[in-house]
Amino acid sequence: MTKAEIVAEIANKTGIEKVAVQAVVESFMDTVKNSMVNGENVYLRGFGSFIIKERAEKTGRNISKNTTIIIPAHNIPAFKPAKTFVNAVKDNVKL
Repeated sequence: MTKAEIVAEIANKTGIEKVAVQAVVESFMDTVKNSMVNGENVYLRGFGSFIIKERAEKTGRNISKNTTIIIPAHNIPAFKPAKTFVNAVKDNVKL
């Protein structure tokens, strides 16, 4: 499902104009992204959590040059679904 499809679905269910729904969806995504850039996790009860995972420094190989490189420690964004979300997907239940 694309962002446009999400906007259309919300607009159909709520009766709100697509332009307003799109502004809200984009604002939500910006807020989540900015929170995570600032090092804050985002928790949405019943849906899931947008968390920052820390990757440790590790040694890698550049196989084309046959050299060893150090991959520095870094953070990556991740999504951890809520238990109700996971169970609904497992059981094919529409929420």
